[in-house]
Amino acid sequence: MRAWQRMLSGRRLNLLEPSPLDIEIEDIAHGLSRVARWNGQTSGDWAFNVAQHSVLVESLASQFRKTIPVRWRLAALVHDAAEYVIGDLISPFKAAVGLDYKAFELELQSAIHIRIGLPAQLPETARKLIKRADRASAYLEATQLAGFDIEEARKIFGNPGNVDDFVLTPKPAGDAKHEFLTRFKALSDAL
Repeated sequence: MRAWQRMLSGRRLNLLEPSPLDIEIEDIAHGLSRVARWNGQTSGDWAFNVAQHSVLVESLASQFRKTIPVRWRLAALVHDAAEYVIGDLISPFKAAVGLDYKAFELELQSAIHIRIGLPAQLPETARKLIKRADRASAYLEATQLAGFDIEEARKIFGNPGNVDDFVLTPKPAGDAKHEFLTRFKALSDAL
């Protein structure tokens, strides 16, 4: 049974034993820009993709904690990077699949962290901030793009607080990929 995937960079990523040496940021950006959030059930000419979501989560984390270290901003940007290979499974499906899926996703995410110079496991404070930003992003996406009303979104994702200035517009994959890589380079250069 083949357990690897060839990337456009030429790398072969073993999904069962992911090596940081087989991970390239360009492959991540390319894949994330082509993975639709909400299984594509969003308004607009293009799907709101995981690359856009990732940039939004980094922006929200920075807004929530103005003094967030650059390395944790980078961690926020790549918080869903494993989805470049495994796709963006909606939370209800992840729950149905169970813990084996989560362990698989965490192992790949750890390899990605190591590849870009982050610790395999994030400190709890950084993890909680990124999770808060991720939920706020889901709230914004739900209410602006996925047809949720505010009350329903608050029940599911919580009240994100002051995020009203974020306006989401789905972009073509190439634009989202470029934006993701630009943020990645800026954050990496600032480390």
